[in-house]
Amino acid sequence: MSEFLNIIRHERRLKSALKSLSIEELEAIKEKFDSVVAKRREEEAQKLREQQEKSKKIKEFKAAMADAGIELSDILEQELGGDPIVKTTKKRAPKPPKYEYIDDEGNRQTWTGQGRMPKPMKTALDNGKPLESFLIK
Repeated sequence: MSEFLNIIRHERRLKSALKSLSIEELEAIKEKFDSVVAKRREEEAQKLREQQEKSKKIKEFKAAMADAGIELSDILEQELGGDPIVKTTKKRAPKPPKYEYIDDEGNRQTWTGQGRMPKPMKTALDNGKPLESFLIK
């Protein structure tokens, strides 16, 4: 697709690519291209009309709320039973360790299998020890 875009965006490349086509074929391509452009313009105009309509309704709602003395927080508190809105993000539970190894100081360490492999394990694997030998049973 990027090759197509490179050709169509540069006049010399486009001229070279279309050199073998007849005038009738070029006219047919032009009509299809014009049709695609016209449809795209209509889609863009429709999106703009929808955005303007939405903006208009929002302004009307804001004005009505201001006339009634209602704040957005009042509505949200009413919907939530009077509780203030508090966004909470749940932390993901830590992964349980999958591998166990002895570090350079002789201490037993664990590794979940995510992230960079610990150096003592990598050294042992490079020396021919299988990864399965580190599995926690």
